[in-house]
Amino acid sequence: MKSYEKLLLENKAWAAEKISGNPEFFNRLSHVQTPEFLWIGCSDSRVPANEITNTQPGEIFVHRNIANMVVHTDVNLLSVLDYAVNHLKVKHIIVCGHYGCGGIKASMTSNDYQAVLNMWLRNIKDVYRHNREELDGIEDTDKRADRLSELNVMEQVVRLSQTTIVQNAWLHRNEPHLHGWIYGLKDGLITPLIELKAGSKIDPLYRYDNII
Repeated sequence: MKSYEKLLLENKAWAAEKISGNPEFFNRLSHVQTPEFLWIGCSDSRVPANEITNTQPGEIFVHRNIANMVVHTDVNLLSVLDYAVNHLKVKHIIVCGHYGCGGIKASMTSNDYQAVLNMWLRNIKDVYRHNREELDGIEDTDKRADRLSELNVMEQVVRLSQTTIVQNAWLHRNEPHLHGWIYGLKDGLITPLIELKAGSKIDPLYRYDNII
């Protein structure tokens, strides 16, 4: 049996299990999507949003990329954010990073990962540059990477608040609230790092006063 064929068999088993427990499970899912949360997480296969939060399909709207970044030129991220905020009306946006992140570790090296990946990792390097004094003071490489993972999460939450999408929603419905979390691969636990409630103070440089 090929590896991908095993995935198809597991899917059938999973679907059968869901139906046996609740015959209307998929019928309900096919008619409504009202998640309360948007999850911006890392693409790392070890950090599946639904599993680590013990939530069911339909409860979390998910976007994942390398190192859980909020890049203001990323149309993919922005389209997900727009849909989640303006159409699904999510109440909370969670940026969840994790310790042991390969993207974070790669950004700390001088390796040439070629054009596209270099471009992406540069956004993390910017976070390092803004926190260079603190990070350079951490001798242990793994601990330095873990701290950069935390700082990166916090920076991405701030970047969310700098978008017109979030600022518009804050003005008109006082939502969503923004959260920055980090997940531990070694213990499976999530630790909150930062929270920006709707209407939180934004650096005037990034605040839009003429939002309609």
